[in-house]
Parts: sequence; C-alpha cells; structure tokens
Amino acid sequence: MASRYNHRTAEPKWRSAWAEARLFEAGAPDPKRKKAYVLEMFPYPSGRLHMGHVRNYAMGDVVARYRRLKGDHVLHPMGWDAFGMPAENAAMQRGVHPKGWTYDNIAAMKAQFELLGLSLDWSREFATCDPEYYEQQQRIFLALYKAGLVYRKSSKVNWDPVDMTVLANEQVVDGKGWRSGAEVETRELEQWFFKITNYADDLLKAVQKLENWPEKVRLMQANWIGKSKGASIYWPIAKAPEELAGQGHATDPIGVYTTRPDTLFGASFLAVAPDHPLTQAVAEFRPDVVEFQKEAAKLGTSEEAIEKAPKLGVDLGITVRHPFDPDWEVPVYAANFVLSTYGTGAIFGSPAGDQRDLDFARKYDLPVNPVVLPPDTKAEDHVIENEAYTGPGTIYNSQFLDGLSTVDAIEAAIKKLEELKLGEGATTYRLRDWGVSRQRYWGCPIPIIKCPTCGTVPVPDDQLPVTLPDDVSFDTPGNPLERHPTWKHCTCPKCGGEAVRETDTLDTFVDSSWYYARFAAPAKDAPVDKDDAKYWLPVDQYVGGVEHAVLHLLYSRFFARAMHDAGLLDLEGGEPFAALFTQGMVTHETYKSTEGQWLSPDEIDEKDGGFVEIETGQPVTVGAIEKMSKSKRNTVDPETIISDFGADVARWFVLSDSPPERDVEWTQAGVEGSWRFSQKVWAVVDALPDGAPAPDEALPAMDEAGTALRKVTHKSMDAVAKAIEGFRFNSAVATIHEWVNALRKAEGAEQTPALIAARVESLGFLSRALTPFMPHLAEESWARIGGKGLVSASLWPELVRDLLTDETVTMPVQVNGKRRSEIQVPADASKEDAEAIAMADEAVASFISGKTVRKVIVVPGRIVNIVVS
Repeated sequence: MASRYNHRTAEPKWRSAWAEARLFEAGAPDPKRKKAYVLEMFPYPSGRLHMGHVRNYAMGDVVARYRRLKGDHVLHPMGWDAFGMPAENAAMQRGVHPKGWTYDNIAAMKAQFELLGLSLDWSREFATCDPEYYEQQQRIFLALYKAGLVYRKSSKVNWDPVDMTVLANEQVVDGKGWRSGAEVETRELEQWFFKITNYADDLLKAVQKLENWPEKVRLMQANWIGKSKGASIYWPIAKAPEELAGQGHATDPIGVYTTRPDTLFGASFLAVAPDHPLTQAVAEFRPDVVEFQKEAAKLGTSEEAIEKAPKLGVDLGITVRHPFDPDWEVPVYAANFVLSTYGTGAIFGSPAGDQRDLDFARKYDLPVNPVVLPPDTKAEDHVIENEAYTGPGTIYNSQFLDGLSTVDAIEAAIKKLEELKLGEGATTYRLRDWGVSRQRYWGCPIPIIKCPTCGTVPVPDDQLPVTLPDDVSFDTPGNPLERHPTWKHCTCPKCGGEAVRETDTLDTFVDSSWYYARFAAPAKDAPVDKDDAKYWLPVDQYVGGVEHAVLHLLYSRFFARAMHDAGLLDLEGGEPFAALFTQGMVTHETYKSTEGQWLSPDEIDEKDGGFVEIETGQPVTVGAIEKMSKSKRNTVDPETIISDFGADVARWFVLSDSPPERDVEWTQAGVEGSWRFSQKVWAVVDALPDGAPAPDEALPAMDEAGTALRKVTHKSMDAVAKAIEGFRFNSAVATIHEWVNALRKAEGAEQTPALIAARVESLGFLSRALTPFMPHLAEESWARIGGKGLVSASLWPELVRDLLTDETVTMPVQVNGKRRSEIQVPADASKEDAEAIAMADEAVASFISGKTVRKVIVVPGRIVNIVVS
C-alpha cells in the first residue's frame, strides 16, 4: 500500500533546500542568457495574508518557475509598499508607532509568504519606508525638479476632515474619504505637482502598442488620458450686474472648451464653476451665491461624486452673446457640476444633446432646443422629454449647419468661429498634472526647504536623506510634522538663515511608481543602476489586480519617461511593463446569524442540508458569493489551509477552478479535492517499483504500452507549456489530472522493462510540470524516483516531435445530435473515409437501421454527425 504524502515534513524540508542553494537569487546580469523579469504588484504590509494574495503570487510564481525551467535568467523579487494612512490610523487607535507597526507586519507577512514556497529573490527585498529607499526617491524628486517636471501651485483639492489630508479623486467614494468615511470637502491649498501632462500624447499613443496588456486596461488608460478634439469658444458678455461695472469680469469674454461645437444652436445656458473668477466676483455682493459655493464645496473635486450629486446652480445675473448671433443672449449660471480644474472652468449647455445639461435645464426651466436629428427620424417626430439624444445624426434648427452630419458640422462650426475670431479648433486632455502633496507623517518627506529670503530651495545631495523623526505624537488630528517642535526648523543651504522644511510628504503612489526599476539594483548608491536596469527592464511579466489599471500603471509609465528625461534611467521603448496580467478575485459565500451579524466560515457547521451557528445552534442565512473581505467576515486564513492541507494544495486550488482572469470561489469541498489529488500524485510516484531506472537515462526499445504512455507524457508536457505561456493555468491543471489518470492506468498493465522506463520518464516529466504549481510535491516526487539535484533547478525536457502527433484520432459519432459511439480513424483521413468508418460502426448501425439518412456532417478530426428520419 502506497504511503501518504506528508506536507508537514516535505514542505519545510524543500524550502530549506532552496534557501541553502540560494536557488532564486538572480545575481548579476548575464548578457549571454535570455532574461525573464517576473513581478507581482508588491503588497501593503497589513499584517496578514489573504487568499487574494495567495492567488496573485501563485500566478506570478508559476511564470517565474516555468521560465527558470526553460533556462531563462529569472529575476523574481519581493518588497513592501509600506507608507500610507493605515499605519497612522493604527498609531492613533492603538497607541503604537507607525514604524514599529509596519515592520512588525512585514516580518509577519514575510513568514507567511515563505510558507507558500514562492521562488522569490529575498536578497533584493526592501520596504518603501526604508530610509535607503526613500533617500533615492528624494533624489528622483530633485532630479525631476531640476528637469522642470515638478512645480508648486495653489489648487483645489479634496480634503478629508477626519484624516486631515488631501485625497486623490480616486480616493473619494460616493463623496466620502475611502478610509475615514467622512464627507469630503473642497479646499484651496499649495500643492506639489508632477507634470504628467507633458507626456499625455506619448502615454496615449504608446498604450495602444502594448499588445500583451488586456484590452480593457488599455481602454481604461486611454479614457483616463482622455484626448479630445473640439473648439475653444469666446462668449462676449452682453449684460452684467452694476456691481461689476469697471471690472474685467463685466467685459472679458467667457472662454469655453467643447467637443460639440456642432450643437451650438442648441445652447440655452452657460455654466461656470463655483470658484470661477466670475462666480467669485458676483459672490462679493450676493449672499445666495456664497451659500451656493459653500454647498458645492462639500462635493470635493471627484468626478464620480459630482456626477452622482443633484445638479444645482444659481443664476449670476449675467448674459452672453451667442457667437453666431449677436442678438441672441444666453444666461450664465454657476453650477456645482463644473470644475475649475477641467478645461476653462466653464461649459455651454445644449440640453437636447447632453443628459446632465438636460437635467439642469428642466430644473431651472431653461429652453431645450433639439439640433441633432437621429437617423431615420422625421423632424416633427423628434421630441426631447426626459432623455437627451447623444448619438450621431443630421444637424437641423441650426442655420448654416443644417443638413450636415454631426462630424462635418463640427468642422464647419470651427471654421466659422475662426472667421468671426470668436474661437478656434483645439485639442485637450482629461488628464491633469499629478498632485503629490499629502498632509501626513508616514510618507516620504519632500526634500525642499522654504526660506523667507531665498524662497524654495532643494535640499543639497549631501544632506539626504531627509528622514522622518521618530518622536512624534498622534494625539491631535493632522500632520505631526507640521507641529513637531524641532524637525521642520533648519538653516537655508543658500544664505544660512533660518528656514523651515516642507512638511508635506509624497503621495504613496510615488513609492510604487519606480520600485520595479529599484529591484534591478537595490544596493546601489543611486536610484537606479542604469546598466543593470538596461539589462533587466522592462518587466517581462507583471501581475496584479485590475483595480490598479489606471493610476498605478499610468504613474509608473510616466515615471519611466520622466526618469529617462532626467538622466536616471535608460529604458528602451519607454515602457516599464512589457506584458500585464490582471487576475480575478477569490470569493466566498457569506453567512449571517439570526441576529443579522456576519459570521466567518469557521463559526458555522453543516446540519440537515443547511448551516447552523456552532455557538448557538441557530440556523444561518447563506448570502451572496462575494469577494473575501474583513467586513463580510467571509475570509479564509491561508495559514490554516497551509497547516491542514499544505501550501501546494492552496496554490493548486486557486489556480485550478477557473480561468485566472476570472474570480474563483473558495469552497471547502474544492480544497479537499485538491488535497486528494496531491495524494493521488504521490500514489503514482510511490508505486514505481524498486530498481527502476533513474530519470533521463537512455530508454530501451518501446513496446505498445510504453509507446502509448510516452505519447501521453510528451503531449501533456507540450499542453502544459502552452497553457502556462497563454496564462491558462486551469487548462494546465486539467491536463495534469488526465496525465495522472494515464499513469495510474499504466500501473495495471504488464510491467515490462519498456513500460517501467516509460513510467519513469513520465514521472520525471510530471515532476517538472508540477514544479510551477506544486513545487514541494514536485521536489518530493523527483527525489523519490531518483532525480539528480533539485527539480526546481532542472530544465524543461526536450520533447520528441514524433510523439506529439497521432497516427489515429478518436472521433465521437452523433445521430440526430446525440452521441451514440466513437470511432478510430487515421489522423489524415478524408471526410469520405471518416463517414464510411462511422456508417460501418456496429453501434451507429443499430441507431440508423430502418431510417433514411438525410445528411452526414464530418468535421475532420473532431466529430461525425448523422441526420436521419
């Protein structure tokens, strides 16, 4: 009877062997070898791994181990995205220091990562909160500053009144801070910015060429950059309140950018931002406008929040002349859905063609004049009620534009505006410069000194790094650096006078925007060793969640370009990630008690076909299958799974049940099934008779059974390789299942020397094929069959081409769409030959006897379908 595979002894043994051999350390560049840089998005050290981590890093490990087996020079590093608000929140809630909390979490998570048997190069490990790392980040900041890619200006920002910091638009969810849940406010603050807009066109053009990125991610990036062609239009002021007399606000035209100048004859209002200079001027004497501004400020600057909010405005008592008709006056409103940071901070409303404008017009009883006639629609039948028409069509009700298509009308309108000197064609981008200032402690200090005499002064190179002080207090909300008694006070490097440090720290997205380059040479005394980076970059395979499809990836692409232009990086092609894969999430059922409380999977038990709460015995309500989350308590502890079943089982399960880009549902039955398969693999390995030859020995002449098994082996190995290369890990898993079944079947045949040798070859191949998925079991199997060294250090075997093709193929035969038999036909059989063999088959003959054959459909090598009546 075969022995049981014991993961508790095997897994630590092989992890120690890999570590002792320093197997996964990439070492120095080797131009003679093909390199493979495999990288997963590095984690935030929250303190605990979750099953999403297991899936993400197992996928990257499959690629890294496979590329190593293929003989490539592999770099597969790991680090920690360690700055950020959670550490400060922990400091406030638990009375601990962010530094200690973070490094304790890193130690805990590293130990958990090591349990998974990931082929990581820990010699290159760093955390972004290491002074050695953020010192180099400060050098990058200063290099970009010198290159003119960093500047400071006053800007409208999202302000979280609880976390007391600026939030990016993406950190505002439904008008609230993503961590605090507080209602976000709009404030005007001095902020540091990176000039990402300098690269807008290049970033847009280049993303279309990233063929090994998911199409949805490329589209999301393109939409975020948001290149649009349209017109800048100047609307002369016709009337203004007396209080504005003598001011430029009463005479200067209002500038508006639009992508739809073809709809100008549908205009019924202009809307300006709540903080537009015109709104500010009117607010000086209109209390109602001041109140409107206060309400609008509560929305923050997030497009999502503004889009969801009710459309509100206030008439400013100003009218403008229509650019095409000086006798036509249009009212000007301040509106809460217009942002001063986008375009000119003013829009013209053509309600019939824009739903937002239509909602606003209906609320304030403004005209709605349709000017675009949908295809195959009569003018008298086209009525706009509560839904705008935003599609293409023919222009009407528009004087000289009548009869033109929407595309042609845009060009004609721009031409007319330019003739009248009231506008011109223009191209704009949705992308805005990246505001990187954050009013918090646990981040990279911005290396700038503010001197009352010299102004803004960069910190000299020999004074870097500007490190964070340890003696800070979180008793009071806000930035501890700002109120620290000594840290911010310094002398000016230029004049020697008293000065203060910049107390803002950098957005943590900066930390993760260049770490991929740092991994190429983490021990160098510069941000990046250009020669090493030139060898390793770009990353050959990047793996991570689609939630980072826009910002992290866009910022990383910007940094690669900016660092090149600042002389810090020599990256051919300018793109940091050659291939990108975005994995699905791990999901689980949710459970609630009779009191409506969320329950974790380990708090329930099955009973009488349902579930009960273990503590109370009360029935449990089973809810939706959702992403694992602490709030729903539907998480599974990876350490428990690893302890009970082994790391290989956890890896195998998350890679096996569904395509990797889709979500996978975690089930206990599925895990147990994966464990049973691991025992099945060990059984076929352990069943090899004593005295069998070692792997890779010369094979004797093959008999029929040996040849059949060799065909299964080589075909399976080929299929697994293709599945890994195509990111179809679940297909590779399915192939290995069938392969193991074939090995079990071979055990029952007569054990000739040829078949035993074929079994050894097959098990040697299987050990290598399992290495990317179940590396510990693969090592144990390799050792059991007498393999030399570590299978993780071996090479993917050469396949025999003749064994990859069949002389015959099996084809199912259907009669009226139902499978009735299967036939063996020569691999190169014609349709006529396959039909003849099918018609002569005994089982088929019994189903067509006495019937009239109407049609025979043959798909060569695939299927025969016979239609009878």
